[in-house]
Amino acid sequence: MKRKPRDGGGVGRALPPPTLDPAGAPEAAAAAAAPADRAMPNEYNYVKPKSDCPPSLPWYAQPPKKMRRPSLLLKDILKCLLFVFGVWILYILKLSNNAEECHIKRVHYVDPERVKRAQKYAHQVLQGECRPHFVKKEMERLFDEKYGTDSSPFVKENMEMNEDIYKYDPPFGFRKFSSKLQNLLKLLPEYDLPENLKTKRCKHCVVMGNGGILNGLGLGHILNQFDIVIRLNSAPVQGYTDHVGNKTTIRMTYPEGAPLSDLEYYSNDLFVAVLFKSVDFNWLEAMIKNETVPFWVRLFFWKHVVEKIPLQSKQFRILNPAIIKNTAIDMLQYSEPQPRIWGWSQNVPTMGIVAVVLATHLCDEVSLAGFGYDLNQPETPLHYFDNLCMAAMNKQTMHNLTTETRFLQKLVKEGTVKDLSGGIHCEF
Repeated sequence: MKRKPRDGGGVGRALPPPTLDPAGAPEAAAAAAAPADRAMPNEYNYVKPKSDCPPSLPWYAQPPKKMRRPSLLLKDILKCLLFVFGVWILYILKLSNNAEECHIKRVHYVDPERVKRAQKYAHQVLQGECRPHFVKKEMERLFDEKYGTDSSPFVKENMEMNEDIYKYDPPFGFRKFSSKLQNLLKLLPEYDLPENLKTKRCKHCVVMGNGGILNGLGLGHILNQFDIVIRLNSAPVQGYTDHVGNKTTIRMTYPEGAPLSDLEYYSNDLFVAVLFKSVDFNWLEAMIKNETVPFWVRLFFWKHVVEKIPLQSKQFRILNPAIIKNTAIDMLQYSEPQPRIWGWSQNVPTMGIVAVVLATHLCDEVSLAGFGYDLNQPETPLHYFDNLCMAAMNKQTMHNLTTETRFLQKLVKEGTVKDLSGGIHCEF
């Protein structure tokens, strides 16, 4: 309904033009009624009064608000999901573009004399005296109270946990995941090293890095003689046994890093899971139960993950996040964890560094092989098992390689650990 105009003219309202008689003259009555000091406007002197106010607009009644139809709400939800999915795809593409294949297709040259020296040195280390508790004492000497002497390597049911465990998100803690953790622990019948290793008086361990420096050294037959061999992520054994051996005691990884081939799992090795995010708990539960990973869980991994792991439940372990927190914040002196939408700000140690610290809690003597990033030689092989070159590490933004290298150099130079391949600090 249109609103009737109010009576009376306000400021800014123009007077109507005078009414004309049939002859076109102004009405006399209207002229007489006008005030003496105010001339009646006519077709010659009519001027619209100035005003600071805009002309009034027609008034309309505001229609009542309508409830949004369910179909429109569903469209908004779909738009949000498509946006999130698009960001996720861009992140994956960014990760895939970080890798660079070496242009050099020839086999990387290894000096035969270096091969002899490396094998001789590795023999000497292995045949040397095994000193009980040696590496723990050395870590305490170098880092004092910063080295978590009492940290249990693996999470156990009913284990007394430091309050920091529930202060930080994975991989530094289990904040908001207490119930998921307890559900996993109920599925694990064992929480420690196998009995034959646990009761061994002195254990000599080697942590296997994935570095291309292992190619051509022929250390495989020596590495197989260590009490404990720790391997990282999907680093293959099949086809590389001459260089890396074929013994695996511990395979430490996260879902996206776990080997896809059944041939890389052995009947007696331990699978140590490192949990980084919520769906990692769901994935590990499926692996322990030998069940299929749900489709909605697989959507949240940045690459394809293994569907089944041919191991028994007694072979699974969960890495104590205190090991990662202790390594990152206390020993490497990284800042407090500040998770972003995607990843962290260079305060997450590499799996290799974490494995070295884990070995100091499990073993008495610790050696390294396949460690070291020589960024001054960008076209050298990054890994022993693929065509990636060292230049690819210049694009990664998650790890602080400079700080980690200094940390390892300190351990090797102080004699706390031995470097069998010479990539950190060569002693042969």
